[in-house]
Amino acid sequence: MVSRALIVGTAGHIDHGKSTLVRALTGIDPDRLKEEKERGITIDLGFAHCALPSGQVASFVDVPGHERFVRHMLAGAHGIDAVMLVVAADESVMPQTREHFEICRLLGVEQGLVALTRCDLADDELQELAEAEVRDLVRGSFLDGAPLLRVSARTGAGLDDLRRALDVLAARPRPRPEDALLRLPIDRVFTLHGFGTVVTGTLVAGRLALGDEVEVLPSGRRARVRGLQVHGRSQDEVGAGNRAAVNLAGLDVADLARGEVVCHPGQLRATSILDVRLDLLPGARELTDRTRVRVHAASAEVLARVRLPGGPLAPGQGIDAQLRLEAPVLAVRGDRLVVRSYSPAETIGGARVLDPAPARRRPGSAPPAGAEAAAVIAALVGAGARAGVDLRDLAARLGLAPEVLRPRLAAAAVELVPGESGAETAIARAALAELATAAEAVLRRFHAEQPLRAAMPREELRARAFARAAGGAFGVVTDDLLRRGVVRAEADGFALASHAVRLGGEDAAVAEALRSRSGAAGVEGFEPAQAGAGLGRDPRVVERVLRVLVQEGALVRVGERLVDVAALTGLAAGLRARVAPGARVDVAELKAMTGLSRKFVIPLLEWLDRARVTRRAGADRYLIG
Repeated sequence: MVSRALIVGTAGHIDHGKSTLVRALTGIDPDRLKEEKERGITIDLGFAHCALPSGQVASFVDVPGHERFVRHMLAGAHGIDAVMLVVAADESVMPQTREHFEICRLLGVEQGLVALTRCDLADDELQELAEAEVRDLVRGSFLDGAPLLRVSARTGAGLDDLRRALDVLAARPRPRPEDALLRLPIDRVFTLHGFGTVVTGTLVAGRLALGDEVEVLPSGRRARVRGLQVHGRSQDEVGAGNRAAVNLAGLDVADLARGEVVCHPGQLRATSILDVRLDLLPGARELTDRTRVRVHAASAEVLARVRLPGGPLAPGQGIDAQLRLEAPVLAVRGDRLVVRSYSPAETIGGARVLDPAPARRRPGSAPPAGAEAAAVIAALVGAGARAGVDLRDLAARLGLAPEVLRPRLAAAAVELVPGESGAETAIARAALAELATAAEAVLRRFHAEQPLRAAMPREELRARAFARAAGGAFGVVTDDLLRRGVVRAEADGFALASHAVRLGGEDAAVAEALRSRSGAAGVEGFEPAQAGAGLGRDPRVVERVLRVLVQEGALVRVGERLVDVAALTGLAAGLRARVAPGARVDVAELKAMTGLSRKFVIPLLEWLDRARVTRRAGADRYLIG
């Protein structure tokens, strides 16, 4: 795989020599359009590269300087490692110099240099004046103290010094998240004869390999990577921080557009609402709620309405806000945006994404910018309350692969529970604790209302205590309650460990009468409908007590009848005393033992099978030793 180049974005006013300087450094003309060559100005993005003295490569993104084409400048500036601010010595700082510089600041560019061009057209006094104005412009910024080099693309003066200064920048660490989810914002789409559709862009995160299946968002179209090139050389794989040309099989040029993003399928989500930290430039006008603005996200430009909590935003101030986009874009937490006024289109501020998938609500509850990773995860998951957050959605919001995110959950006090279709749901431990408390409270009320029922049916408990909770939370919480001895599991549900069915008064008398009747009936048992015959008791009381005796295990359902458990235990013991282990047990044998007809014996044999006293093999049964 090719080593990562230093991606340098040009910035500066129209006709200050950006493209001419890039051509002098690289030997490549970045102005590729016919109209650009005819008019002598850059209209769209241009690209070129060259080797630096150390052998490292500088890859240039040349941007237009005219105010009408700032949107094109923004499309190319998002993925740069360093800026080369170009200022003509004979004209000094101009309006687009300032706007381009502010855009670089808003995008979080951290390093760069200043090239004072056309020095062959300016005397020493003009050059010194231009230098002073540039230093005043960049004071207190990332370019404060950066190299400022006097050059001339026409004579070649200062170009070697400029190359050496770029080499120093290239030698500095420039980490890009290769373990994050793939994102390649498209800044150019074209057809190459013999290859088909090609897109170019800078991999801002992740890795892309030959043969990968990809998804283009927000359209959702799918394609396969048929070819990869970096600086004209074919590659098998490209990592974050590289500019790449990607040959896509399965899509036409008409299917793609600048602003879309190449991703791996199903990993990221387009969004129409962004929670952001919005900062207004000092020279901008006051911003009011619901103002329509232009939002630049990577290479995309969309219109949006700004939702501001608590009144207008003053120039030079910042606030947590929400952007309601008029078309979906792809963004993850931490992405930097540029905000421009709707009309006239001027840069008024910047924003940093706090949450790319918030609820449609007033802003202010998203994790703050600069928060620790654990705090961010905890806040995003906590916002999902008992429902939690699908791990895949959480990964998409953070731009991280699930396998990278998973080990970070413990520090955020977050657990994973099984979700639907094999997915996992992230839920806060605090939410699980709330669900456990709710389950205990529901069981306590149930026992108070129905003291003669041994347990609450599990689905009833789920419905009453786990409504709107993550699907897998029920199993996780009940398992924990069982492990801690707070509840016990019954055949059809759960009960508090402290709960016991206690019969008293009339219930106790009826229970004693039923036990006496069942004992006298032996293995013949009796039908539930006839249980109260001759007792002179309220049938509802009899039914309630029968249910308790069955739940306690004193009575066992055998076919359509209820049989005393002691009688069944005696039957099993008698059979083992009568028949050798492994011997055949048939209807005749049991009829002889019990004196009952086939009508009663068949259900008894089936109970013996369930109790693992006998084993059925085809039509025969055998005593288990």
